[in-house]
Amino acid sequence: MVARQMVNFAYLIGDKSTGECVIVDPAYAVQEIVSIAESDGMKVTGVLASHYHADHVGGSMMGHTIEGVAALLETHHVPIHVNVHEAPWVTRTTGISESDLVVHEAGDVIMVGNLPITCIHTPGHTPGSQCFLTAGCLVSGDTLFLEGCGRTDLPGSDVGQMYESLTTLASLPDDTIVLPGHRYSEAPAGRMAEVKEYNYVFKPRSREQWMMMFGH
Repeated sequence: MVARQMVNFAYLIGDKSTGECVIVDPAYAVQEIVSIAESDGMKVTGVLASHYHADHVGGSMMGHTIEGVAALLETHHVPIHVNVHEAPWVTRTTGISESDLVVHEAGDVIMVGNLPITCIHTPGHTPGSQCFLTAGCLVSGDTLFLEGCGRTDLPGSDVGQMYESLTTLASLPDDTIVLPGHRYSEAPAGRMAEVKEYNYVFKPRSREQWMMMFGH
């Protein structure tokens, strides 16, 4: 029921030529996600964590325990890639060890086979929220949805930082495909040009306007 309410997306990103892939935000049904990769001839070699919330990496939420990276590590000892500012939050939420993490700064590039994936640090929803840019696609986690953005009234959130992060993402090419962390819109994905045109979070034209509209 929690999964149906939250309508999370998990993503598999891989290089067909080498057979390697990573999972973005494995939660709820970890082994099913692994099975999908393996049925496609791919081997899971890592996890990209957009942020620490339990519906993305596992842990306790709303009185429920959600399966996540801890369950994956029981069968696949792979690195969990997190932003440096998110590391303590991830270990606390999931119960995994710091030694399971690979921490990243803004702009770091993770290679999956021969495929480069750039980490974009987008604080606001959480201190170390990160998006992943690869092959003209932006996996945007809970920073940017097709309609709206991540909440900024949760532990570690910062409404001012969210404005800066959205401004950063808005500078990406218009034909970038936005792949959000939840299906909070009819379409599951969309071009950045359309997201900027129709998403209300891009209506403010200055930080001052943003804070007037979205400040708490």
